[in-house]
Amino acid sequence: MGLFLFSSCKEDVFPKPASYLRLDYPVANYANFENECPFTFEMNSEAIIKGEKDCGFTITYPKMKATIYLTYKPVTNNINTLLRDAQKLTYEHVIKADDILEQPYLNPSKKVYGMFYQVDGNAATNSQFYATDSTKHFVTGSVYFYAKPNFDSIMPAVSYIKNDMQRLMETLKWK
Repeated sequence: MGLFLFSSCKEDVFPKPASYLRLDYPVANYANFENECPFTFEMNSEAIIKGEKDCGFTITYPKMKATIYLTYKPVTNNINTLLRDAQKLTYEHVIKADDILEQPYLNPSKKVYGMFYQVDGNAATNSQFYATDSTKHFVTGSVYFYAKPNFDSIMPAVSYIKNDMQRLMETLKWK
């Protein structure tokens, strides 16, 4: 009876470590946006802005498949209702959110007061804000991505647009 011995010259095979898609976006370049509406702000020059009705706007980011929706409302003895509606819109996402971080914004010299919300987790929107002068003007903003909410995969885009939204809010001026 013969004994056969088989051997291989190949090295051991090891699984490759997990890799992730690297998404790099251009450095943001901001420009002032102004029209007939009662406010101005700075926005990213990579984004495309379109006017809607009643001084509302959509600011789209085609490369990231995302849109910021801006809504303007005049304050007419309804500031409490406007504030409640803005907060309600944010907290409707609490079901899918892991956490909601509130960042107050106060700029007395420009009379801009508001709140910026960062919604962590697989919520439909990851950043929202409202800004007001408390007497005449009220602006809200929300970002939505045209993809199934998966926070881990869209995190670079979320971070990029969050910075743009904060810049928009911080440069908001009433006319």
